[in-house]
Amino acid sequence: MFTGIVEELGTITAIDDLTDAIRLSIAADTVLDGTGLGDSIAVNGCCLTVVTIEGGTWTADVMKESLDKTSLDKVHVGDRVNLERAVTAEKRLGGHIVQGHVDGVGHVVRRQPSEHWEVVEISMPADLGRYLVDKGSITVDGVSLTLVEVGEHSFTISLIPETLARTTLGHRQPGDRVNLEVDILAKHVEKLLAARLGAVGDTPPATSAAPGSAEGAAS
Repeated sequence: MFTGIVEELGTITAIDDLTDAIRLSIAADTVLDGTGLGDSIAVNGCCLTVVTIEGGTWTADVMKESLDKTSLDKVHVGDRVNLERAVTAEKRLGGHIVQGHVDGVGHVVRRQPSEHWEVVEISMPADLGRYLVDKGSITVDGVSLTLVEVGEHSFTISLIPETLARTTLGHRQPGDRVNLEVDILAKHVEKLLAARLGAVGDTPPATSAAPGSAEGAAS
């Protein structure tokens, strides 16, 4: 589990083809502090497992499923990536609950700079719109953000100077792909309501009272 608060920007130093997967080598500093083999690190919002650590570089295998459903299939050597270690129990939840399980890939539509922040519009897959609400939470490339406005095919977010400087979102341009993860709480609520409504809809109609019952005697 993560919080969507990026700890540092790493750099991809190598990409090895494993036929049905790739192995990413990423240079980093902060996220390697206290990290061991098998630990989880989110890379642009995608939860990956640490395979090796050598000096200031660590590696992770990205399976075909992740390549098919995230933007990691298009990364190149030299690309900067957002990194965050898995949250610990004593850490402040500065963002929101993030699983590192990407729900879909969006595209940067436009950027609108202003004096103290920048508004960015991002397209989204049609099936994710129902989970987004104005002033709710969204994870974009592993960054926990507050939704400004949610439209039919896209949403907007406001980026403060800190976010622009410390994450890849400061450099994303129109057309660039970004990983999206919706609020897991919204998906749980949807499933619980669907189950509840389904149970209500499956309730058989009341049967007529049997002879001799109080209801039958009154009829």
